[in-house]
Amino acid sequence: MQRIIQFFEEWTGLWLLLILIPIVSRTLIQIDETRYVTVAWEMWIHGNWLVPSLNGEAYHHKPPLLFWLINLGWTVFGVNEWWPRLIPGLFSLGSLFLTARIAKLLWPKQPRIARWVPFILLSSFLWCIFTSITMFDMLLTFFNLLGIIAILQQRWGLLGIAIGLGVLTKGPVILLNLLPIALLAPWWLCTNSFTKYYLSLIASIIIGTLIALTWAIPAGIVGGAEYQQAIFFGQTANRLINSFAHSQPIWWYLVWFPLALFPLSFWIPVWRSLLQLPKYWNDRGVRFCVMWFVPVFISFSLVSGKQLHYLLPSFPAFVLLIAYLLEKISIPKQRWNAALPGIIIILLGFIFLITPYLLSMTRLPNWVENIPLPVAIALIVLGGILLGRQSPNFKRRLFALSTVTVLVSLLVPLTIIQAGGQAYDLREISKQINILQQSDITIANFGEYYGEYHFLGRLQNNLPVVDEYDICPWLIKHPDSKLIVYFSRDYKDLMQYADYVQAYRSKYVGIIDGQFIHSVCVKIMP
Repeated sequence: MQRIIQFFEEWTGLWLLLILIPIVSRTLIQIDETRYVTVAWEMWIHGNWLVPSLNGEAYHHKPPLLFWLINLGWTVFGVNEWWPRLIPGLFSLGSLFLTARIAKLLWPKQPRIARWVPFILLSSFLWCIFTSITMFDMLLTFFNLLGIIAILQQRWGLLGIAIGLGVLTKGPVILLNLLPIALLAPWWLCTNSFTKYYLSLIASIIIGTLIALTWAIPAGIVGGAEYQQAIFFGQTANRLINSFAHSQPIWWYLVWFPLALFPLSFWIPVWRSLLQLPKYWNDRGVRFCVMWFVPVFISFSLVSGKQLHYLLPSFPAFVLLIAYLLEKISIPKQRWNAALPGIIIILLGFIFLITPYLLSMTRLPNWVENIPLPVAIALIVLGGILLGRQSPNFKRRLFALSTVTVLVSLLVPLTIIQAGGQAYDLREISKQINILQQSDITIANFGEYYGEYHFLGRLQNNLPVVDEYDICPWLIKHPDSKLIVYFSRDYKDLMQYADYVQAYRSKYVGIIDGQFIHSVCVKIMP
């Protein structure tokens, strides 16, 4: 027990920084965070835990596990904003432990690898950023790692549970993460009975499928034929074949993966260790990690829809491989080992330093002038730390890299969010919408609506959505209504008619009296 506590204390401070500072420093950010918490909010106010909804319509894009967990927390703590944002952090913590556990299973005689793995994960922007974002990927990562442990230990019941909960988290994509390494067992597993192995694997998939179907079948019955089609086939197939969102070319991950891995991707010991990979190919753990990561990376490259966080569940495989190779090679304490990431962070600090002065010469949003000078200086200092004297102890050098990464991953997005002000904080306009609804004033959203205001404003009613083709007929039926309008370049002249205006990302959003819109709607109709 004491050894476990000591292991946790080594990196618990970094993990706590990643979850606590964002919780106290920002609110939910549109579009993803506000959308998912809004789905959970509608589940809460309607008491419908079976068919998630967004603005009153069945929400088929994601399974319900995250929404269930949010509602369970609200049942215990009351409705709040911090619990939904704590959930991915807790699963990040669990994933750090599970990755260390996998290291112990693969290399039981090399305990340093298990001790280094959490630090290496915390030394990458991808892991740090998504530890504090209310999305599904940290949950999926946890269940994927649980499945990997089950495969290594051949605990088929546990694998079935991991598959089932993974499907309830983000759909069948969990199989795309787990099946390649499971099917490639002859290349890493020493056994005399692969027939028994594959039959057990099939049984695990059946168990996982049954767990998912305990929700999907009744949800499909209640949700109707269109919802059935969406949850059983449409959404996943569309992403695999012809993504309706985030479509990217096949080489996209190759170009952007170094950014996800930064600053590890520019840390000389990582490249020095990877060059030694062929030398250790006979090691079972090395083969396991390569066959875990590479097929998944190729598979996701072939899938139409691409986002960096889609790689998060397989990311620990790459980190485990790096940890093993770093443990094997001799790493000199040369100062230039961390020079490149240090220089890049310093350059980022100088960009933050000069950006406010470039406003008049560029098309940058106005809020860039609010970037504070101390943040730019802090980034320059953090980069300088990596350029400074290297400790003779490798673990301390790794801890320094992790600490700098965590601080930079907090400073950069939080600075942008704080400088943006209301551009990334929709609480005030959400409150205004709630006041109007409570006063029985009809208000509609002009343009696409992603649930940005429902939870932040604690809205109890649906928000009608109109576009430029049906706005005039709608205003004739609701002459005393209000409209939420987004003032992009096409509609900027309408700001003068707004009762309330605030920044919204790179543009503005406001609430306008419908009577003013009616007088000009003919002009904006095609």
